[in-house]
Amino acid sequence: MTTDARPTAPARREAVWEQVVEGFGAVRVVPVDPQADAGLIHSWVTEERARFWGMLGASRERVLEIYGYLDGLTTHHAYLVHRDDRPVALFQTYEPGADQVGECYDVQPGDFGIHLLVGPAAGEGERGFTGALLSVLVAYVFSDPGRTRIVAEPDARNDKMIARLVRTGFTLGPEIDLPDKRARLCFLTRDDR
Repeated sequence: MTTDARPTAPARREAVWEQVVEGFGAVRVVPVDPQADAGLIHSWVTEERARFWGMLGASRERVLEIYGYLDGLTTHHAYLVHRDDRPVALFQTYEPGADQVGECYDVQPGDFGIHLLVGPAAGEGERGFTGALLSVLVAYVFSDPGRTRIVAEPDARNDKMIARLVRTGFTLGPEIDLPDKRARLCFLTRDDR
């Protein structure tokens, strides 16, 4: 009797959204599995380039604790964004009325919050990469007819992300003070995209 000792690849997780972008590839939005993904997320959020994410000094255990907590909420969700089956970004969504940001502005029915952390580039950065990802994520958010406006609140010092959101069609709102940062509100309505 022979036994095949080759390791099996992990099962491909079911995506909440899939979209093929011409010239870019297949993008899948997959729920984070805190236990399986803590190592990858930890490696991303503790890089200096991710300083605005606010987790530079977090241990792997702390990352697991945070994403395990998020996994238990019905108002906040975390996803890995895959491009051609390779994780390339961390995407989080939330209902602003159930979040601290909702205490800082007039939440409207249909508001839906997002956070995006692009993973480190494999090699040189690719022109248009973040814009292509954002177009898919905006399509995913607005696939729910109850969502009429996307709310983002990047760190007010994160000029690159704020500029990227503006290029995507977001309008700038006021700066707000959150417990862990000064943020710039940015809004994208379904009609403005």
